[in-house]
Amino acid sequence: MSLKLFNTMSHQKEEFKPRESGKVAMYTCGPTVYNYVHVGNGRMLVVFDMIRRYLMYKEYDVTFVQNFTDVDDKIIKRGLEEGVDPLTLSRKYIEEYFKDAKALHVLPATVHPKATEHIPEMLEIIQGLITKGLAYEVDGDVYFAVDKFPQYGKLSGRSLEDMQAGARVDVDERKNHPMDFALWKKAKPDEPSWKSPWGEGRPGWHIECTAMSLKYLGAGFDIHGGGGDLVFPHHENEIAQSEGYLEGKPFAHYWMHNAFLTFNQQKMSKSLGNFFTVREILDHFSGEVLRFYLLSTHYRSPLDFDDENLRMAQKGLERLQTSIRLAAEALTKKGPVEIKLEMNEELVKASETAHRDFEAAMDDDFNSALAYASLFELGKHINTLLQDYPYASAGLAKARETLLELAGVLGFDLEHPESQEVAQDEKLTQVMEVLLSVRMKARQKKDWETSDFIRDQLKEIGIALEDTPQGARWTIKS
Repeated sequence: MSLKLFNTMSHQKEEFKPRESGKVAMYTCGPTVYNYVHVGNGRMLVVFDMIRRYLMYKEYDVTFVQNFTDVDDKIIKRGLEEGVDPLTLSRKYIEEYFKDAKALHVLPATVHPKATEHIPEMLEIIQGLITKGLAYEVDGDVYFAVDKFPQYGKLSGRSLEDMQAGARVDVDERKNHPMDFALWKKAKPDEPSWKSPWGEGRPGWHIECTAMSLKYLGAGFDIHGGGGDLVFPHHENEIAQSEGYLEGKPFAHYWMHNAFLTFNQQKMSKSLGNFFTVREILDHFSGEVLRFYLLSTHYRSPLDFDDENLRMAQKGLERLQTSIRLAAEALTKKGPVEIKLEMNEELVKASETAHRDFEAAMDDDFNSALAYASLFELGKHINTLLQDYPYASAGLAKARETLLELAGVLGFDLEHPESQEVAQDEKLTQVMEVLLSVRMKARQKKDWETSDFIRDQLKEIGIALEDTPQGARWTIKS
């Protein structure tokens, strides 16, 4: 079965045919780094990491580029609020991104370009668009003229008039058309800026992805990915400026977008303020559990965030980990009699079936939810055998190896569970809550001796207490 993926451009599944045989050039839009990664963005990171891993499993040589937007209105606003230089702020959150990505088992990109490191490439493209009559300068700002690109709207499938009616755009009488978007922004006081032919300024959001993807992947690369909220205007604008600059040559061949993560059926986003950061979730669940949850639904289907679903994901992951652990234990034991031939053959056959079903699911637009079913079915066969024959066999070794391999393709290490560590952390939190409750009651009774004793004993083992108007807080000192 050939690999098929859903192309947002054509609104249908298409057989994947890479630009160059055996190689895949892939670009995804990375985070705007002014805060910790929220779980909605985390889904995008995990989804495209899963896609990348499967392409590697299919023996493609994958060049994977994911950018960082490290200069932007939101970064500047956050920097002003915190009294921090915006570029210093963005560097901080790039470092924090890599911590969260590692926890989610997301592989580092082949290249992680930053917008601020590619200003010359952006200036060259902007100047080219002006020369071609596709962009114009007004008082130090440069805008792309959407009505000069006849195919504008081909990704989202809406007309220019529909977009204008439905989009929230700033009213700017200097624009030739209300939907024209900024390629270059004139510098404002106390903002990061760079020299340009149009004066000091900084790039617009959309131009950075064009510059970086073309630099590292070239025109007509294979896959451009991102969250569903990027279809319009970000990716629509990328296509217009890129293909305008390339004089009609295709920018990317396949456009892939994951569906929203919702909370109470509402899109989760920083702008709506209804989001959880990955870091907050990691206080209660391992990154592997969160990844397992995020891939439990097909990437194009909405996923509603819920603690109970996370706990179910943890139990599901632990079932697979238990199958691996029990199989490992059995493989160290020699049975009293030779395993029945049919039992051995059954596990070999189950392994082959799991491989076939797994690949069929993933070849059909990376259906990780259906791929999970093949893992659980193989785990079930392993557990059934071990109930009757908990000893080493060639079939058991094959089944265990297959389960580890297929789970690894999805980014899970079933041999080394992380959830146990998180469970221990949760127990520590619960114990601390009990201790702090006892200490609070002692303080209410003015029993300072008991209160100080608890504080001092915790300090001895490296746990510091801080009394605040909201109650006591505790931290583990390194």
